[in-house]
Amino acid sequence: MKNFGFIRTAAAVPAVRVADIDYNVTEICRIAGEAFGKEISLVAFPELSLTGYSCGDLFAMSSLVNGAEDGIRKILDFSRGKAMTIVVGAPVPYRSRLYDCAVVIRNGNVKGIVPKTYISSSDSRWFASGSDFLAAEVRNDGALLNNGKDIVREGYCGEIRYAGQRCNISPNMLFGIGGCTFAIELGDDLWAPVPPSSLHALQGAQVVVNLSADKEVLMRERYRNSLISQHSARLSCGYVYASAGFGESSQDHVFAGAASIWENGDCLAGNKRFSMTSTLTVADLDIERLDNLRRRSAIFRNVSPSGTDAGTYYRLYNRISLGAPCETDFSKDLQRYVEPHPFASAADLDYRCEEIISMQVIALAKRLSHIGCRTAVLGISGGLDSTLALIVTAMAFDRLGWSHDRIVCVTMPGFGTTSRTKNNAWDLMQALGVTSREISIVPAVEQHFRDIAHDQSVHDATYENSQARERTQILMDIANQTNGIVVGTGDLSELALGWATYNGDHMSMYAVNADIPKTLVRSLVKWAAENTFDSMKGVLLDIVDTPISPELLPANDKGEIQQVTEDLVGPYELHDFFIYNFMRNGYSPEKIFFLARKAFGGSYDDETIMKWLRTFVRRFFNQQFKRSCMPDGPKVGSVGLSPRGDWNMPSDAWSTFFASELE
Repeated sequence: MKNFGFIRTAAAVPAVRVADIDYNVTEICRIAGEAFGKEISLVAFPELSLTGYSCGDLFAMSSLVNGAEDGIRKILDFSRGKAMTIVVGAPVPYRSRLYDCAVVIRNGNVKGIVPKTYISSSDSRWFASGSDFLAAEVRNDGALLNNGKDIVREGYCGEIRYAGQRCNISPNMLFGIGGCTFAIELGDDLWAPVPPSSLHALQGAQVVVNLSADKEVLMRERYRNSLISQHSARLSCGYVYASAGFGESSQDHVFAGAASIWENGDCLAGNKRFSMTSTLTVADLDIERLDNLRRRSAIFRNVSPSGTDAGTYYRLYNRISLGAPCETDFSKDLQRYVEPHPFASAADLDYRCEEIISMQVIALAKRLSHIGCRTAVLGISGGLDSTLALIVTAMAFDRLGWSHDRIVCVTMPGFGTTSRTKNNAWDLMQALGVTSREISIVPAVEQHFRDIAHDQSVHDATYENSQARERTQILMDIANQTNGIVVGTGDLSELALGWATYNGDHMSMYAVNADIPKTLVRSLVKWAAENTFDSMKGVLLDIVDTPISPELLPANDKGEIQQVTEDLVGPYELHDFFIYNFMRNGYSPEKIFFLARKAFGGSYDDETIMKWLRTFVRRFFNQQFKRSCMPDGPKVGSVGLSPRGDWNMPSDAWSTFFASELE
């Protein structure tokens, strides 16, 4: 069973009884059994969940502390024979001090104990800080020194006998489950100026587990989620958060039982707070994605694990292998949402559309003002890409205070131009008040066919590319005539697939859409229609609904578009999904196919997905030479193809290795 880099995790919030250890152990084991039935590899319970967090001065009673140790023995017995790791909160005594700890349990063994580092002023009444275990003074050769010379701070693991077993106790421990390495912090550790998990991540922890008992106050949930989101994004890590819930004392505080699982800033799953029953929140973390994001991050790479005082403080880490993950059938039931439209998801789409267009507008305005040119020249086809480019150009001219008549728009009908696109082009130009020209390319292309002795009835690449290059020549020459620049219209999806004529529509003097994938182009034009250009909303929405086509082949008998791009190269929603997951997440074609089946299972069958994925791999590699000399254009998202800063790939790289995964 292939795991595709995923590990199934859970944040469990049991309903507890304060100081009733037997009841709590029973409930913890019940929930853990439910988790095992769901093929979960790692389940985390809240801080001090074995006793209840709100025991107060009862923590000073040996009966409670010893009872917690007996409770751990019962959980050990329950865990035998199960390939699942359980992390549970318990008070642990060590050398006449008491520590607020996470106990890591696997298959009948205590694999390690992690004490809380940052103790709140109220909890310091009972608990000591885990920093006690990080204070050994050693010389570089390892010998202890008393004279204070040449002393460095080194990580230190204490050894403890607990629940009948020997194990290490220290904050600086890492735990391995197959290819996943996780670390633990507790409660207030997350809120520290430098959370321990920052250092854990630099030492290789891809997942952080937080056992918490956060006291709920107004707006706390929103702030907490913001903190976890930012923290998991900054560390490119998974974050499993489980906080104490119903059953904790409400004498002075409310415990809402928040549980959530995060990945690189995104919440994969969260429970409903204030539940009076136990909850189990489950999500599949993508360890491969997290590793890929870290490897691609220059900032993450350039922070040395021991390059700061804090890093030196935590220099020695123990990584304890816990064995293989649970046998989880991810192909049957993947516990995470797979976004089919990663560039144009519904979440915050209005905000992102406004932001992207604003970036395009200010970028073009800067280029126009810097050059000091008089005009901007665009080829207007009545299709999506040229429409977006014209919208951006008009808004840039507005920002500069320039008249729209300095925007020179040229519609260039050819052999495949239909009345629908031509009429939309004219309606668009007239509505914006630009300088409009119509130049048919048919006579010039026919002359060109005669010059190169090409049979016009042969509708091959020469037939199509001659038209594209003629249009580009016209635009470039008009730009020379009018002291302007040609604003490019091609988008990121076309560049990724090489669906552009080299030195034809591939070329311009500034490419405003070069970082915008096709699915997002459609969303941006629709957003502009509904939010900015109400007077031409009808024509913009009709352009959105028009089939995507270069219109290089003659129309059919009804005068309708015959050359539909997506019939030839594949659906753009599939290709944009492939582009994002290949470039942003670094996934293999095999994993992309696996995820595409999850995302598009109701829309495309396996054969169709595989067909167009093969096309993507082949074209992406074969067409790199076009991207190696693409014009300037503004970067607006996390995926870009500019050879100057985004995608650096040799034009003669082979696709064989990647394509072989799909055979």
